[in-house]
Amino acid sequence: MNIILLGPPGAGKGTQARRLVDEHDMIQLSTGDMLREARTSGTEMGDKVAAIMDAGELVTDEIVIGLIEERLNGDRKGGFIFDGFPRTLKQADALGDLLANHDEHLDAVVEMRVDDVALVERITARSTCGNCGEVYNDISKPIPADGKCTVCGGTEFKRRADDNAEALTTRLMEYYKKTSPLIGYYYAKGDLKTVDGLGEIDEVAKAISQVLPEMA
Repeated sequence: MNIILLGPPGAGKGTQARRLVDEHDMIQLSTGDMLREARTSGTEMGDKVAAIMDAGELVTDEIVIGLIEERLNGDRKGGFIFDGFPRTLKQADALGDLLANHDEHLDAVVEMRVDDVALVERITARSTCGNCGEVYNDISKPIPADGKCTVCGGTEFKRRADDNAEALTTRLMEYYKKTSPLIGYYYAKGDLKTVDGLGEIDEVAKAISQVLPEMA
């Protein structure tokens, strides 16, 4: 099964993707993770990525599609989760063509819908484990009293520099301008499913499972 997790920054896409990986043996394709892995891989594509990123330039859609294609050519396990891609209508068309060329298709696009005000409140309280990336929140999931990550036991936690109200508002505007048109795009194709992205982590995970036919 292949799905896209769609939603604004801070909606919890990465958290839910990790749940699906653990519980259904799916493969998470996060654009950021793929780029970081590629630049240190030593491959021809990786060298291209490293050169572009080191020059402070943006990686092209063609390169990102190339990285995704490399993964499609490998072990497919329980299917793919596209997290952070596509971000534009052009990218959505390119992804659709790529999947078709590999005799694959999208089973669902899950929109994690959120309230902007509540989202800002949640994100400005967010921190992550510096070792494994587990997400914590001062309100809903505080760092344990012993100061140790519940996943890896790490003791260093950090907040993103742009996890503040002003920066998040800017990121939300960018999402609404470039990425939110994908909601209508996938709705028209009959692929869109919508869940409340601001519930508790387990509640959101259950809602996602209920809208995915192979998991319901």
